[in-house]
Amino acid sequence: MMRREAVVTSSPESIFWSYFMGMCNAAPEKHLQYFYQMSDQRRVFFVFSVCLLLASSTLIVYWSRQGWHNHPISSGLQALVQPPHSNWASVASSINIEFRRIDKFASGAPGARVIVTDSWVLKVTTYHVYIAAQSDCHVTVTDSRQHQLSPDSVSPTQLLTLRVHSINPAVKPFDIRLNSTEYAELREKVHAPIRNSASVVIRQTISELFLETFQAHVDLNQPYLLPSGQDVEPCIGCMQVPANTKLVRLCHVDEADIEPECEQCFCRPMWCLSCLGRWFASRQDQQRPETWLSSRVPCPTCRAKFCILDVCVVH
Repeated sequence: MMRREAVVTSSPESIFWSYFMGMCNAAPEKHLQYFYQMSDQRRVFFVFSVCLLLASSTLIVYWSRQGWHNHPISSGLQALVQPPHSNWASVASSINIEFRRIDKFASGAPGARVIVTDSWVLKVTTYHVYIAAQSDCHVTVTDSRQHQLSPDSVSPTQLLTLRVHSINPAVKPFDIRLNSTEYAELREKVHAPIRNSASVVIRQTISELFLETFQAHVDLNQPYLLPSGQDVEPCIGCMQVPANTKLVRLCHVDEADIEPECEQCFCRPMWCLSCLGRWFASRQDQQRPETWLSSRVPCPTCRAKFCILDVCVVH
């Protein structure tokens, strides 16, 4: 992300003079090696190029003074200095450490990348880096736009615009944009609640809608009474909540049904309802959502086939 080490590369001066000398050798009839023999247009262009080169070199020298203290990114980091950070280099080091972690949220094209770590919210564009501390900011969904065509999905794509405000007056607010399918992941990573403008409706994905329907149907099934002395372990899918489902063969299959009959699962409760619903949805034909509720999928542990009627909530 941010490096203070010097990178050996060609300077603008060397590139300019190499190009100029190459043109002098490649087109001697233009008399570029003699300033007084140039045409008026080429003379003006040459003077403008040299002035632009000197201005850019002066700007780079100014930025590099005091260990790049005057660089715009350094100035932005300086506004974020607060305990336990003592200077902008300490803030940059903290961002680098968290950026290397695999649990960060990252989205967007290379020219407008959105990155959320445990402590920072960043928007990296081609010419600027916007940074806000999670402890000082709040996020608001301000706009949504729906696009009918998407190369990644057959269904319409909804793009959300979120405004990041910081209580630090030195940090200017900035906008981030992402797909509505990534909104749930972003909401889990951002510590503060994300506010939603009254006029913005966030459209749920087919999988999210199915998960709500799946949970509602399972609540109507017969509950599973946990035997005495048996402990409930954490869900092996998310490891966040106790395993609260058990597959018990309860459905009745018609003889005319061409699908294989449901099988008895002998696994102990190992999955929570949310993870089991996501597994059920992931095994479906994504082009035919109308068949999801009536289909059968293998148990994620023992591969015994079951349907939605066989999912019981543990009591």
